[in-house]
Amino acid sequence: MKPVTSVCLFCIAALFIIAGGCTTPASGPTTPAPLVVTTTATPFPEPTLYPGALILNEQVPFGIAGRNGTATMYKAEIRSSYQWSSPSYNSPRAQQEAGESLFATQHGYNTRKASDGNTFVFVYVRLENTGKENIVVPSPNQFILHYDGKTYPYSSVEGSDVTVSSVRVGQYDYQIGRGGVAGSLQPGQSNAADGFLIYEVPATIDLSKAAMVVVLDPEHTSAWKLA
Repeated sequence: MKPVTSVCLFCIAALFIIAGGCTTPASGPTTPAPLVVTTTATPFPEPTLYPGALILNEQVPFGIAGRNGTATMYKAEIRSSYQWSSPSYNSPRAQQEAGESLFATQHGYNTRKASDGNTFVFVYVRLENTGKENIVVPSPNQFILHYDGKTYPYSSVEGSDVTVSSVRVGQYDYQIGRGGVAGSLQPGQSNAADGFLIYEVPATIDLSKAAMVVVLDPEHTSAWKLA
């Protein structure tokens, strides 16, 4: 055998030996890592207020045809009951007509309690004529309380001469109309319509999620947060 041929065969054999030593024996089947899926909980939407609701004490202008005014809600409070008095209701004639049922409340206060599961919300409103001509203000029926997707109308007191214990103003609109209907408001701060409206609502109410909505005139509707 020629020397060159021997060298070539030796090199080929060496390559096979090296290749065989570098080969890793096949291992068994591998188990894939478990797939971990993470999910993010979708937050439950909170009940939203009436869109664009203002904060308490925020004043808004209204009026058409040169007759102008301002309106605001300046306070809201929850009461499970309230005490009221009325000269006409507690008069001797009323006492006689009602019999003994009014005997204990003569010359005193009567207590009104909310129905089971309910409470009262007192909302205080103020409307002022800022122009030079008389204006017609909204009636109490135009003030609607919105809460948790429902609406609540105001609950009227017994009469125009009713006073409520620890409340310095009367029911809104009684001093400028009769029986809670819209009335004419003269110019000036001293003639402002300043009073309360009462709403009977679920006792679970959260005032921070409630709003008062009022149609002030055909062109202006406003809303206020109650907390």
